[in-house]
Amino acid sequence: MGISELFLVAVGLSMDAFAVAVCKGLSVSKLSFKHYLLVGAWFGGFQGLMPFLGYLLGSTFEKYIVSFDHWVAFLLLGFIGANMIKEGFSKEEEKKDDSFSFKTMFVLAVATSIDALAVGVTFALLPDVNITAAVLFIGIITFVLSAVGIKVGNIFGVKYKGKAEIAGGVILVLMGTKILLEHLGVINF
Repeated sequence: MGISELFLVAVGLSMDAFAVAVCKGLSVSKLSFKHYLLVGAWFGGFQGLMPFLGYLLGSTFEKYIVSFDHWVAFLLLGFIGANMIKEGFSKEEEKKDDSFSFKTMFVLAVATSIDALAVGVTFALLPDVNITAAVLFIGIITFVLSAVGIKVGNIFGVKYKGKAEIAGGVILVLMGTKILLEHLGVINF
Protein backbone atom coordinates (compact mmCIF):
# COMPACT_ATOMS: atom_id res chain seq x y z
CA MET A 1 0.00 0.00 0.00
CA GLY A 2 1.52 3.26 -1.14
CA ILE A 3 1.60 6.56 0.69
CA SER A 4 -1.22 8.03 -1.42
CA GLU A 5 -3.47 5.05 -0.70
CA LEU A 6 -2.62 5.21 2.99
CA PHE A 7 -3.39 8.93 3.00
CA LEU A 8 -6.81 8.29 1.44
CA VAL A 9 -7.60 5.54 3.97
CA ALA A 10 -6.49 7.82 6.83
CA VAL A 11 -8.67 10.67 5.59
CA GLY A 12 -11.61 8.32 5.04
CA LEU A 13 -11.30 6.87 8.54
CA SER A 14 -10.94 10.27 10.14
CA MET A 15 -14.21 11.61 8.74
CA ASP A 16 -16.30 10.10 11.55
CA ALA A 17 -14.02 11.77 14.09
CA PHE A 18 -14.14 15.01 12.08
CA ALA A 19 -17.95 14.91 12.08
CA VAL A 20 -18.12 14.33 15.85
CA ALA A 21 -15.52 17.08 16.39
CA VAL A 22 -17.76 19.44 14.38
CA CYS A 23 -20.58 18.62 16.80
CA LYS A 24 -18.30 19.19 19.79
CA GLY A 25 -17.34 22.55 18.29
CA LEU A 26 -21.01 23.50 18.18
CA SER A 27 -21.30 22.95 21.91
CA VAL A 28 -18.40 25.21 22.93
CA SER A 29 -18.90 28.96 23.04
CA LYS A 30 -15.20 29.83 23.32
CA LEU A 31 -12.54 27.37 22.15
CA SER A 32 -9.21 27.07 23.91
CA PHE A 33 -6.02 25.22 23.02
CA LYS A 34 -7.10 22.54 25.52
CA HIS A 35 -10.19 21.73 23.41
CA TYR A 36 -8.13 21.19 20.26
CA LEU A 37 -5.64 19.04 22.13
CA LEU A 38 -8.28 16.94 23.89
CA VAL A 39 -10.32 16.22 20.76
CA GLY A 40 -7.23 15.57 18.64
CA ALA A 41 -5.56 13.32 21.21
CA TRP A 42 -8.65 11.24 21.96
CA PHE A 43 -9.73 10.73 18.37
CA GLY A 44 -6.24 10.52 16.87
CA GLY A 45 -5.08 8.17 19.61
CA PHE A 46 -7.95 5.75 19.20
CA GLN A 47 -7.89 5.93 15.38
CA GLY A 48 -4.23 4.88 15.63
CA LEU A 49 -4.75 2.22 18.29
CA MET A 50 -7.68 0.43 16.68
CA PRO A 51 -6.01 -0.44 13.34
CA PHE A 52 -3.09 -1.85 15.31
CA LEU A 53 -5.45 -4.06 17.35
CA GLY A 54 -7.25 -5.07 14.16
CA TYR A 55 -3.91 -5.87 12.52
CA LEU A 56 -3.00 -8.16 15.43
CA LEU A 57 -6.38 -9.85 15.19
CA GLY A 58 -6.16 -10.22 11.41
CA SER A 59 -2.58 -11.54 11.56
CA THR A 60 -3.69 -14.22 14.00
CA PHE A 61 -6.35 -15.54 11.62
CA GLU A 62 -4.65 -14.71 8.30
CA LYS A 63 -3.75 -18.31 7.45
CA TYR A 64 -7.41 -19.29 7.66
CA ILE A 65 -8.69 -16.60 5.30
CA VAL A 66 -5.83 -15.97 2.88
CA SER A 67 -7.72 -17.53 -0.04
CA PHE A 68 -10.57 -15.03 0.21
CA ASP A 69 -8.89 -12.10 2.00
CA HIS A 70 -9.53 -9.71 -0.89
CA TRP A 71 -13.25 -10.32 -0.50
CA VAL A 72 -13.00 -9.69 3.25
CA ALA A 73 -11.19 -6.39 2.61
CA PHE A 74 -13.72 -5.41 -0.05
CA LEU A 75 -16.71 -6.26 2.16
CA LEU A 76 -15.34 -4.61 5.30
CA LEU A 77 -14.34 -1.38 3.57
CA GLY A 78 -17.52 -1.39 1.49
CA PHE A 79 -19.74 -1.91 4.54
CA ILE A 80 -17.98 0.76 6.59
CA GLY A 81 -18.04 3.19 3.67
CA ALA A 82 -21.70 2.55 2.87
CA ASN A 83 -22.63 3.08 6.51
CA MET A 84 -20.76 6.39 6.56
CA ILE A 85 -22.52 7.49 3.36
CA LYS A 86 -25.89 6.54 4.87
CA GLU A 87 -25.10 8.54 8.04
CA GLY A 88 -24.01 11.48 5.89
CA PHE A 89 -27.39 11.60 4.18
CA SER A 90 -29.32 11.08 7.43
CA LYS A 91 -31.43 14.03 8.52
CA GLU A 92 -31.30 12.87 12.14
CA GLU A 93 -30.19 15.63 14.49
CA GLU A 94 -27.35 14.89 16.88
CA LYS A 95 -27.72 16.36 20.34
CA LYS A 96 -25.18 18.91 21.46
CA ASP A 97 -22.93 17.69 24.28
CA ASP A 98 -20.54 20.23 25.75
CA SER A 99 -18.81 17.72 28.05
CA PHE A 100 -15.15 16.90 27.56
CA SER A 101 -15.06 14.48 30.50
CA PHE A 102 -13.10 11.24 30.39
CA LYS A 103 -16.27 9.16 30.06
CA THR A 104 -17.74 11.27 27.26
CA MET A 105 -14.53 11.45 25.24
CA PHE A 106 -13.76 7.75 25.74
CA VAL A 107 -17.17 6.71 24.42
CA LEU A 108 -16.91 9.08 21.44
CA ALA A 109 -13.34 7.97 20.65
CA VAL A 110 -14.29 4.28 20.71
CA ALA A 111 -17.46 4.87 18.69
CA THR A 112 -15.63 6.81 15.96
CA SER A 113 -12.77 4.29 15.73
CA ILE A 114 -14.58 0.95 15.50
CA ASP A 115 -14.32 1.12 11.71
CA ALA A 116 -10.54 1.55 12.08
CA LEU A 117 -10.43 -1.81 13.87
CA ALA A 118 -11.94 -3.46 10.79
CA VAL A 119 -9.50 -1.62 8.54
CA GLY A 120 -6.67 -2.95 10.70
CA VAL A 121 -7.89 -6.49 9.99
CA THR A 122 -7.78 -5.58 6.30
CA PHE A 123 -4.20 -4.30 6.69
CA ALA A 124 -3.15 -7.71 8.02
CA LEU A 125 -4.48 -9.32 4.87
CA LEU A 126 -2.60 -7.05 2.48
CA PRO A 127 0.96 -8.01 1.55
CA ASP A 128 2.70 -4.65 1.67
CA VAL A 129 1.38 -2.70 4.66
CA ASN A 130 3.85 -1.20 7.14
CA ILE A 131 1.57 -1.23 10.18
CA THR A 132 3.75 1.14 12.22
CA ALA A 133 3.67 3.78 9.49
CA ALA A 134 -0.04 3.18 8.87
CA VAL A 135 -0.96 3.54 12.55
CA LEU A 136 1.09 6.72 12.95
CA PHE A 137 -0.23 8.21 9.73
CA ILE A 138 -3.87 7.47 10.60
CA GLY A 139 -3.44 8.83 14.14
CA ILE A 140 -1.76 12.05 13.00
CA ILE A 141 -4.23 12.71 10.16
CA THR A 142 -7.15 12.12 12.54
CA PHE A 143 -5.57 14.37 15.19
CA VAL A 144 -5.23 17.23 12.71
CA LEU A 145 -8.67 16.78 11.10
CA SER A 146 -10.36 16.49 14.51
CA ALA A 147 -8.75 19.75 15.64
CA VAL A 148 -9.90 21.37 12.38
CA GLY A 149 -13.37 19.84 12.88
CA ILE A 150 -13.89 21.40 16.29
CA LYS A 151 -13.02 24.82 14.83
CA VAL A 152 -15.28 24.28 11.80
CA GLY A 153 -18.15 23.27 14.11
CA ASN A 154 -17.57 26.29 16.31
CA ILE A 155 -17.64 28.65 13.32
CA PHE A 156 -19.98 27.07 10.76
CA GLY A 157 -22.12 24.56 12.63
CA VAL A 158 -23.25 21.25 11.16
CA LYS A 159 -23.11 22.45 7.55
CA TYR A 160 -20.10 20.23 6.71
CA LYS A 161 -20.75 17.22 8.98
CA GLY A 162 -22.82 15.22 6.46
CA LYS A 163 -20.54 16.08 3.55
CA ALA A 164 -17.50 14.87 5.52
CA GLU A 165 -19.13 11.53 6.29
CA ILE A 166 -20.20 11.04 2.68
CA ALA A 167 -16.69 11.85 1.39
CA GLY A 168 -15.08 9.47 3.88
CA GLY A 169 -17.51 6.71 2.96
CA VAL A 170 -16.90 7.12 -0.76
CA ILE A 171 -13.12 6.94 -0.21
CA LEU A 172 -13.40 3.69 1.78
CA VAL A 173 -15.76 2.07 -0.76
CA LEU A 174 -13.39 3.00 -3.60
CA MET A 175 -10.37 1.61 -1.71
CA GLY A 176 -12.18 -1.67 -1.07
CA THR A 177 -13.18 -1.91 -4.72
CA LYS A 178 -9.61 -1.19 -5.81
CA ILE A 179 -8.25 -3.99 -3.56
CA LEU A 180 -10.75 -6.46 -4.99
CA LEU A 181 -10.19 -5.47 -8.62
CA GLU A 182 -6.39 -5.62 -8.22
CA HIS A 183 -6.59 -9.10 -6.71
CA LEU A 184 -8.90 -10.30 -9.48
CA GLY A 185 -6.47 -8.91 -12.06
CA VAL A 186 -8.97 -6.44 -13.52
CA ILE A 187 -6.73 -3.43 -12.75
CA ASN A 188 -3.10 -3.08 -11.87
CA PHE A 189 -1.91 0.06 -10.05
